[in-house]
Amino acid sequence: MRNPKLVPYETIVRATSGEPEAIDEVLRHYSKRIRLASLENGHVNKDTEDNIKRRFIAALFQFRFDGLPT
Repeated sequence: MRNPKLVPYETIVRATSGEPEAIDEVLRHYSKRIRLASLENGHVNKDTEDNIKRRFIAALFQFRFDGLPT
């Protein structure tokens, strides 16, 4: 039984390896939080939202899994 509030581990692994569908799934999961973070004066700033998404994707590619079985 998985927690619906979490992105599945397999999806994160696929996203960190650059699979576009997995990246989109992760972005969809966090879209509400990204939109809240990009609010300025009560309105969504599209440039800020795009910047947050770009930095989030860059962070996905830098993520490393320690202790993965080889």
